[in-house]
Amino acid sequence: MTSEEIKSICNKFYPAENIAGIKELGNRLIIEFKNLAENPSVTADLKQELSSLLPEKKISVVFVEDKNANLGAEAIAKWLLPSVKKIIGVASGKGGVGKSTTAVNLALALAHEGKKVALVDADIYGPSIPTMLGYEGQPLLSDDGQTFNPFENYGLKSISIGSLISRDTPIIWRGVKISGALEQLMTQTNWGEIDIMVIDMPPGTGDIQITLSQRVEMDGVVIVSTPQDIALIDAIKGVNMFKKTGTPILGIIENMSYFICPCCGERSDIFGHEGAKQTAEKMGETFLGEIPLDMAIRQNADKGTPIVVSAPDSPYSQAYLDIAKKIIRRIG
Repeated sequence: MTSEEIKSICNKFYPAENIAGIKELGNRLIIEFKNLAENPSVTADLKQELSSLLPEKKISVVFVEDKNANLGAEAIAKWLLPSVKKIIGVASGKGGVGKSTTAVNLALALAHEGKKVALVDADIYGPSIPTMLGYEGQPLLSDDGQTFNPFENYGLKSISIGSLISRDTPIIWRGVKISGALEQLMTQTNWGEIDIMVIDMPPGTGDIQITLSQRVEMDGVVIVSTPQDIALIDAIKGVNMFKKTGTPILGIIENMSYFICPCCGERSDIFGHEGAKQTAEKMGETFLGEIPLDMAIRQNADKGTPIVVSAPDSPYSQAYLDIAKKIIRRIG
């Protein structure tokens, strides 16, 4: 497709005279608009149409002031990961729903399915991946002294923003510094060839989540929630935020879905029943599955031996594996 044809398509959504540039960087097509206010819903529609016509391309649309023309493409270019085939985010509308535990076990389940998987701990509010994967300390520098070597455990490559600071030090950085640190983690790590990168995102719908979804151009995001109404309210906000940034929703996972008493075997729906499933159906999104509330999942995460590797034949591991298979089918 020629630049003029792309401009013609863009003109259906935004004035073509405001296009500052159209650039191709590998499999990424970047369209820059200048001196124009963005309408997120319109941008999402534009990206969807271009993606349908250019399925081999990842589409980025950026908005800059005239004096900053071309800087949007440069900013996105910094985040390119040419050795990574697919990138998915694991997000939640609020904290405390088991998002990071889900991210770790989901990444391990994807690796179990034969994929080369990387896990990025971008949860600035509570980086817990090092504990769950059983490593500590800072990543080692490569021979050139310019890049990091990722930690490797259980066949999974990973890096955490928590590795940049001591364990007991809170991260009280402002947005620009956080964005710079995440960019460094993702782009200055020697990942090698990766089939799927999983990003454990911060909870909520703030600036960092928007920056990641706009800069990284994820192939999709998974939303984690409990069945509880108060968690689902924020999960809905999370789904809508990612839709506005044009990020595909891969589906919703219901975590802590139910509890089976180890003594009598009775099931208890502590946080409600099928709340996430019903929410997914109402929003027209995919329900990926339910993960039970069980002490073994928590204990093994705390010990650095996630349930998918410590008890691979357990029903809990099977739940993560079933979800991983659904995600692989969705992202191709």
